[in-house]
Amino acid sequence: MTNITGGEAVYRVLKANGIDTVFGLLGGSMLELYDAMYQGGEVAYVGARDERAAGHMADAWARMTGKPGVVLGAQAGPGVVNIVTAVAEAQLAYSPLVVIAGAVTRADQHKDTFQEVDQVALFAPICKRSVMVTDPSRLAPMLEDAIRLANSGRRGPVVLHVPRDLFAAEMPAIEPAPVNIARPGPASPADVAAIADLLQGAKRPVIFAGGGFKWGQGRDALTALAEALEIPVVASTGHADVMRHGHPWFAGQAGPRGNRVASRLTKEADVLVVLGARLGFNSTFHSNDYVGAETRIAQVDIDGSAVGRYFPAEIAVQADARLTAEVLTAATKPDCDAWRAQFKADMDSLRAERAEEAAIETLPMHPRRALAELREALPTNAIVTLDTGNTCLQAADRLAHYEPMSLITPLDFGLVGFGLSAAIGAKAATPDRPVVAIMGDGAVGYSMIEIQTAVSNELPVVIVVLDNQAWGAEKAYQQEFYGGRLLGAEIQSPRYDKFAELCGGKGIWVDGPGGMGPALTEAIESGQTTVIQAKIDPGALMTLRKDLFKSPQKDA
Repeated sequence: MTNITGGEAVYRVLKANGIDTVFGLLGGSMLELYDAMYQGGEVAYVGARDERAAGHMADAWARMTGKPGVVLGAQAGPGVVNIVTAVAEAQLAYSPLVVIAGAVTRADQHKDTFQEVDQVALFAPICKRSVMVTDPSRLAPMLEDAIRLANSGRRGPVVLHVPRDLFAAEMPAIEPAPVNIARPGPASPADVAAIADLLQGAKRPVIFAGGGFKWGQGRDALTALAEALEIPVVASTGHADVMRHGHPWFAGQAGPRGNRVASRLTKEADVLVVLGARLGFNSTFHSNDYVGAETRIAQVDIDGSAVGRYFPAEIAVQADARLTAEVLTAATKPDCDAWRAQFKADMDSLRAERAEEAAIETLPMHPRRALAELREALPTNAIVTLDTGNTCLQAADRLAHYEPMSLITPLDFGLVGFGLSAAIGAKAATPDRPVVAIMGDGAVGYSMIEIQTAVSNELPVVIVVLDNQAWGAEKAYQQEFYGGRLLGAEIQSPRYDKFAELCGGKGIWVDGPGGMGPALTEAIESGQTTVIQAKIDPGALMTLRKDLFKSPQKDA
């Protein structure tokens, strides 16, 4: 029987599982895998300039494809350690990431070898499993286990540490089959009947929908449920694409990062049917300011440990959100016409407010004017990636998402510097859709070199830099709670549009109101990686967490 290397075995497992693109940064710990990918030609490689960025790319690729995203930590020690941030982000985003992490050879372990650290222990608290392969015969089966675990139940990252010598080790040839992933079914008939009874008696019902509908490809089921029951739907934080923008029963994103209509709905609801969502901190602050203390809750989630964890659930169900929504469409429509009418009137008012934002003429440009122009110019099939920060806080519910899987954000880890790398990963997964990263100027500085990655890998993305010359969230807090004493909050960023040109891409500078929409259209139509940079009003900031700080002292 013909023998193959461990690197070839890994390649064959990836190919068998439909993982046609992997991300990484070349290192000496797994060159046999790189050689197998080169010779096999069926697994594309996107080489980033930083391992953290590669991890974010793989994360976004996973969210778009539904398959585990694979990142190669191809250099033991420092290269692998650089992936820590991406793994922590994926863990809190429920994103299935498989890290194939190089490690020092087995013979050199535990000898203070060059670049040796305890990688297994380092990753253990921030992923579903961190484990070392110790025998060549276990390499392929353990990679299959990693793929299965990453994409099962509550999805998340798995880190597989592989000693350098195992990639070179010879073993009998394998022809692996795809890994089978078990999926939960819908809520039981008894639970469905109980939820239907709860809804039937509701006067102020709301559906609270989360990421479970995105992973389960459940937008059609959610839309059908809202239309059958004629009750409003709100989205959890970071999932404003669970329904089509402008749908008459969709209120948009709720909670502290949402709009006033959606947030009022969840606070005033007498019945809240939570599907595929946790009611977690990012969406509710765990506060009755966002979920009413008297609200009766039915909660369905694939992660049973999340059901009823933050707010008491009268009906608690571990099940698939899409499949449950499909059977719930047979429920009786609640008698709540006054609630429906108020919702529609509130949405009309919100749309009028957004139209007024589109007419702001101040210089420097107000960020909400810039976002309004972007909203109108975004193609209906566009994918938007958002970063964390003050500008993106204002963007969270001000954009338009029309097709499924149109919004990618860092979610609960809330890290800065995610958006550019995520855009590249999303583009690799869906090359026929335009991808736009909307970021602050500070955030782009984390990962600006990845503009070169997009150009060199022919993955054209658009990066919109809303430049307010500040770490905006912290500046807002220093202004409101610390008497305007600014230290470290104000920054000077370079001309990222010029940097894009140096990288072989395109740069566009926007001077003021009226220029953002045309710039976005030009960038997308060019087919080039493009940076659009605009100065925005540095005073147009929001304070989100007022509970964290003492109120400023008044002068005596």
